[in-house]
Amino acid sequence: MATQTESELKMAELLVEALNLEDMEAEEIDPEDQLFGDGLGLDSIDALEISLAISKEYGVQIKAEDEGTREAFETLRSLTAFVEKNK
Repeated sequence: MATQTESELKMAELLVEALNLEDMEAEEIDPEDQLFGDGLGLDSIDALEISLAISKEYGVQIKAEDEGTREAFETLRSLTAFVEKNK
């Protein structure tokens, strides 16, 4: 497992809280694992929940039609980098 940065840990905590991942700790999310499909197994409803939580916490709007959104949601690391870049 890759090591989380401080920013990635904060994002992982946001994901755990926003998605009510009761059986998972933020520290257990590998920053390079896929968020959707075989990784954490998230779906499009989860993506909406994550987008809302990021908007509230960081003031960053993530829109489905924006270029780069799919890449941003690939991993915890890419999502954290996207938010950091767009804050």
